[in-house]
Parts: sequence; C-alpha cells; structure tokens
Amino acid sequence: MYSLDRRLSCLAALDAVGPEHAYWVGRLTLCGSPEDIARYDAAWHGRPRDPAPKGTPWQVRRLPERSLLRSTMPPGAPAAEGDPALAVRASGAEVLRHRDLATLSAVERHEARRLIELTARVHPMRPGRRHTPSARGAVDRRRTVRALLRGPDVLLRHERRPRPRRLVLLVDVSGSMSPYADALLRFAHALVRHRPRWTLVYSLGTRLTPLAAALRTRDPEAALRAAGQAIPDWRGGTRLADTLRAFVRGDGHRGAARRAVVVVFSDGWETGDPQRLGDAAAHLRRLAARVLWVSPHAGRPGFAPSAGGLAAVMPHVDALVAGHTIAALEALVQNLEVRRA
Repeated sequence: MYSLDRRLSCLAALDAVGPEHAYWVGRLTLCGSPEDIARYDAAWHGRPRDPAPKGTPWQVRRLPERSLLRSTMPPGAPAAEGDPALAVRASGAEVLRHRDLATLSAVERHEARRLIELTARVHPMRPGRRHTPSARGAVDRRRTVRALLRGPDVLLRHERRPRPRRLVLLVDVSGSMSPYADALLRFAHALVRHRPRWTLVYSLGTRLTPLAAALRTRDPEAALRAAGQAIPDWRGGTRLADTLRAFVRGDGHRGAARRAVVVVFSDGWETGDPQRLGDAAAHLRRLAARVLWVSPHAGRPGFAPSAGGLAAVMPHVDALVAGHTIAALEALVQNLEVRRA
C-alpha cells in the first residue's frame, strides 16, 4: 500500500500536468524503491509480477534532465545497453519534505507551500463540562437511579464531551528568523483557515502584533500581504522577553492562553536579560495546557539549547522540537494533539 502523502502527491501532479503523463507521474510519486517500480510496471501493464525478473532492478531508465514530467519517452521503454546514466530517482515531494526551508529555490518554495497547506490539519481537544453517555467512564448516578426504577440492575456511565482546544501561535519575525518566517506564517495561515474560531496568531519581534484577522483571508498571498502590512518590526530586532510578557499579561490572562496549546516559533536569541524571558515562559506555562517551543536549529546534528534565551525557557516548556523542514512541521502537528484537561 502506498502512503497517504505519496497518493496526494500523485493526484496533485496529475492535476498539474494532465493524464497524458500518467505513467511517469505515478512512477515518480508512488515508487520509492526498485521493487516498487517492478510492482508498478506489472500493475500498469495488467500482468502478474514476474517472480524472478531478469536483470538488475536498479536499472531504471533516467528521464531527461530538462523535465521529469514532460518526457516523450513511451511507458515501459527498455533501457539502452551500457547507458551510464541509469539511476533510481526518488519522489521529488518526498525529498522536499526533508529539505531545509531556508535553502529552497523559488520552484521548490512554490511546491513547499502546497505541502504546508496539506500538513496543517490538527484538532486539539479538551474535556468539556457537559457529559455524554458512554460505555466507559464514571457512573452516571442520575440516569442509573432512573433506570433501576424501570427494570433490572444496570450501571449507566458517561464521560465529558470533548470540546475544541484553543491553539495559539507566536511567530518570531526578527532578522535571525527571516529565512523561515514566510513558511511559518503560511503554516499559521493554513491552521487559521482550518480552525478560524480556535486559532490565534501573533508575531514576536520588538513588539507583539496580533495577526489572526489578517490570516483569515482565504487567498494565501493576500493573507501574507495583509500580515506583512500589519507587522511593523519585520526582520528587525528581537525582544522576546518583552513581547512574550506582553502576551501573557494581555490576551493571555484574558483567556487566550488559558488551557490552550501555545506554540512559540523562535531560535531563542534574546537581546535583553534571559532571566526575564524565563520568568515570562514560566508564567505562560501556568496558564496553558501545553507549551511547545519550535526552533529551526533543533533538528540539526550537534544542536544544543545554548542560546541564552533558549536555555532560560527550557525548564518551562513541554517540548523543544524542530521546525526547519516540512517533515518537522508534520511531526509538530502530531505533537499538538492533546486531550488532557
């Protein structure tokens, strides 16, 4: 069985290039190994797979360098003997998922934006005050007593009905985070569009700026332009302690952070006193159900939270996770699913 991301990539590629290139689209997006290619060719030609294929499975015809999807090579064409350019090509989308977002070309960034929109699907929940009948959970005494008056002994149970949990994103837009700010704001836009009522977004720099209203626009480009116009300190300095403290004492105490999942996207560089940043993070942790800190450097080999601000907040966050690739953002989405009170 092919994974969901491979099937989504195949459908998107077919929509982009048309059905006339269906063979190569499926081969490039669905196949990840020589064995997959052999099974794919057998399925394409409608014949059972040869249990002992002749030749080495590594001999796969390489498509022309100018375009992988515009090849005029007929499907199943045999490889030329002695061709030194025979190679196996992995799916472009699969490779792109693990590329650093700061190093992408213009074409790769366009494809990454589509993958980010597909990634941002999350439903953090919390137990509500109302109850619903359930086979498990605490005994519903009121319903049980009423049932005993009508018939034989029976224990009826109920559980608290789950409700959506608020998600708060704090995105650092200072100069040190500028290579990732565009991708992170697009990620935030996709989350806002997916859960507009339960998702709040703020930018952190030299001041705190709310962005949820700007990011509710359906068109991503229009939403990013509106967010850019609202942010007065784009690619400027950073005062994480002041901005985080302003959020906690303002919207945070007014309900935005209470029992919410708060995600801070920042490399942790602080120009002021790191201890003040640690105090603000501790205050935030007392309000929120969970606090995640996302650093673009956390997934790199040899990384250690040695930056002054990052070291100060580490005791007060639930997890320090990477955020430099699409695969890291997918892992972050899985981390956001929390159901405790």
